[in-house]
Amino acid sequence: MDIASFYRRFIQCGQKFTTDSRKAGEARIFFALKGANFDGNAYAASAVDAGCELAVVDDAKAAVDERFVLVDDVLSFMQELATFHRRQLNIPVIAVAGSNGKTTTKELLGAVLECAYRVHITQGNFNNLIGTPITLLEMPLDTECAVIEIGTNQFGEIKRLCEIVEPTHGIITNIGKEHLEGFGDIEGVIREESELYLYLQEHQGRAYVNADDSILINMARRLQRVKTYSMGPDGDVTGTIRQRFPGLEVEVNDVVLKSNLSGDYNAENILTAATIGLDIGLNINQIARGISNYTPSNNRSQYMETDRNHVIMDAYNANPTSMAKALESFRNIDSSKKLLLLGDMLEMGDHAAAEHRDLADLALAMPEAKCVFIGEEFHKLNGDLNLKSYADVDAFLADYPLGDIKDHWILIKGSRGVRMEKILDSL
Repeated sequence: MDIASFYRRFIQCGQKFTTDSRKAGEARIFFALKGANFDGNAYAASAVDAGCELAVVDDAKAAVDERFVLVDDVLSFMQELATFHRRQLNIPVIAVAGSNGKTTTKELLGAVLECAYRVHITQGNFNNLIGTPITLLEMPLDTECAVIEIGTNQFGEIKRLCEIVEPTHGIITNIGKEHLEGFGDIEGVIREESELYLYLQEHQGRAYVNADDSILINMARRLQRVKTYSMGPDGDVTGTIRQRFPGLEVEVNDVVLKSNLSGDYNAENILTAATIGLDIGLNINQIARGISNYTPSNNRSQYMETDRNHVIMDAYNANPTSMAKALESFRNIDSSKKLLLLGDMLEMGDHAAAEHRDLADLALAMPEAKCVFIGEEFHKLNGDLNLKSYADVDAFLADYPLGDIKDHWILIKGSRGVRMEKILDSL
């Protein structure tokens, strides 16, 4: 069955599909994906028995009758179908890439654009070669604008994701020390992330570039269609921080955009959403409403007040760049009582020891802050730096007197795998 014919069946099935045989009762098409520890072909028959009208498989032994569609590779077929579906909608499709702040930017931008359009955005972290086609296939036919997050941890992913998504607009939030285990160094990150700019250049797309970031300005120098933004005077759109707590406020075009976010670094994300919103056709008051409507979740830049302390929870993920920005923002808080709870940064590869040592030095240079380090990499440094450190969160919770901490500002930051969110219950 060719893509066009299958697509007609896909639409007739109301775009109800799944890659999880356990959810087959809610879907009408099952895509039998393979993983490191599973083969969806083995579950195709049970998916059909549970209610799916079609199962797409790539093992001939699984294709026992006309209910099974045999293809060369299920993932490639699903990606091709996603692109075919995307091409049916002549709408702005905005790709969001970058080392840090992708999800927050995507969420803010979605909240802004929803004030004027029917918007479809990436859910959660469905931003890879499996999650992105799922995101596109879920896009309703009446969508007027799409915001698609694209992520990477190895060379070639951004290029392939651009081929699948076919973005008309794009933003690289920043370039940082992400996934060094796969990219080797910052030059590797630049090479990979720049694939979005290359795609936009080749297809006459529009890029939004942070004029304060010399790396991004250099990467974008060959682009023809660019709109810049700046927290200084140098962008087409400029912003100024007016308040930091309890919610970050950024003034743009003489209007103060009030948010529920914390951290100075989120001013760039707010300004990005405002810049794109203005360029897509919204007015500044619609943008202000959208920014204020967004509430951070899932441990991303969340500010909260407990009975005893002020807490900034930013432990969805971490790398050296995002850690440094979080510390810089935390340093700006006017308080003599601060507590830093910093967890390991994962996927650093051979750079792990040096990057964790540099980060520890940066934290310890904040004299008004008590510093506690959590995770194996930080714990290894204990002998050299005499850190207050623990091998994991459970060891920290069993020993550290959190109940004695009062009237402090507390920053909780670390990679998701360290599970720093467990600390919140004790606070």
